Amino acid sequence: MGGCKPRHILEILLLNLGTPVSKARLVELLWGPQASDGAVATLESYVSGIRRAIQPGNTKSGPLRTANGGYVLDPQLVELDLSAFHELVRAARQSPPAEAHVLSMQALELAAEPLLGFELVADWAEEARTRHAAEKVAAQILAAETAAFLDKPELAVSLAQTAIRCEPLNERAWTILVAGYEQAGLPVEGLNAYERCRRLFDRDLGCTPGPALRAAHLRLLRQRAEGNTELSEVLAALLYLGERLHGPKCTQPAAEESRRMQENAGRVLDSFLQQALAAAV
Repeated sequence: MGGCKPRHILEILLLNLGTPVSKARLVELLWGPQASDGAVATLESYVSGIRRAIQPGNTKSGPLRTANGGYVLDPQLVELDLSAFHELVRAARQSPPAEAHVLSMQALELAAEPLLGFELVADWAEEARTRHAAEKVAAQILAAETAAFLDKPELAVSLAQTAIRCEPLNERAWTILVAGYEQAGLPVEGLNAYERCRRLFDRDLGCTPGPALRAAHLRLLRQRAEGNTELSEVLAALLYLGERLHGPKCTQPAAEESRRMQENAGRVLDSFLQQALAAAV
């Protein structure tokens, strides 16, 4: 392309495929406040060189056009992976689960490499990478949700883990991860994932996970307690006491029955705690 500036011009126009970018905006992105009085003429010279490089012998009607005091690349004449990624994700969001899963996985294949990974200095490139990273996480979550719907919990877990590495505070991704472990019959892994999420949210957000994630956690607790009478009794006691503390008053049982159930829950928890303490010594 004859240097970094022409390459940057082409990349900026590709990022805005089909949308004109004014000469003033290009000068601002390329040179910033330090732009000289001759920056526009230099820009025009660079664009002429780009035209010769990408559309030799066709500088008037090729994909790079002059428009609205700036430049635009004609999307009908340019094939761009980034645009294909956006189209696939858009189609996936409007499709039934099976088709949406295929489309979202195709989109993720196109986005396997970092966007403009070699442009490590330019602010405009970093902003584009940040936007694209968020779009990629959204596609990963969509692919994970549809994988779970199609009874592919291992793939759902893998995609959710990848999304969490990019956005550790994405509750939707954590919900898919915990539910994926539940679907795969791995309650211990699911409970561990929930605990990591709970601690992270408490430390960084000062809040607890939302209702969907807490519901998945409760289902995992019940799944973990199945086949273990003692754990089942402890879980039942905790759920009863939780309802007593936070449930609506109108659903409370009669006084005598309530006293009996509360005493039973207390005995169960006391016995469990005694055993836990003894095992820890």
